[in-house]
Amino acid sequence: MQSGVRAPVTSVALAEQPSPCGRLVLAATDEALLACAYDTAEAVRRRAARAGGSGVKFRTDADATPGQLAVLTEARAQLAAYLAGNLRSFSVPLDLSLASAFTARTVLALESFVPYGHTATYGELAAVLGRPRAARAVGMALGSNPLCVVLPCHRIVGAKGSLTGYAGGVDAKRFLLATEGIA
Repeated sequence: MQSGVRAPVTSVALAEQPSPCGRLVLAATDEALLACAYDTAEAVRRRAARAGGSGVKFRTDADATPGQLAVLTEARAQLAAYLAGNLRSFSVPLDLSLASAFTARTVLALESFVPYGHTATYGELAAVLGRPRAARAVGMALGSNPLCVVLPCHRIVGAKGSLTGYAGGVDAKRFLLATEGIA
């Protein structure tokens, strides 16, 4: 998976994406997916404006640039394949400009630490990040993950395996885990 923080955001295409686990808002630059969020388009717009300043130009998917449209199309195809159980890992390029440094570090650790079909606890992820007493901070970081589903924060569960804290709600988390074969 290619991912990381890129140059300041200047142009963003926003699109709503219905899914079996809830409505997602996708945001794309010409180069990468900026958001896949259980949020409103306006909330994603505010986050992108904070990241890029007042000069960010917003578009709908109907007037997206060819690069933005290509990223949105690829993200939609990969989401559909994942949600159908036919994809285990996303390869669409990602941009974590909407995440704080700690959130970016936390969500980037997810796929390598908690592979498809497995779960881990907030405390275990905190320990992997070198902050074993920061389970709550990890939870807060995951709660602000701008790339839900794609960067699999749904694989993190409570200390006793409980399905706690997910931006899309517990039902969405349960659905995503079931898609990966986790009861």
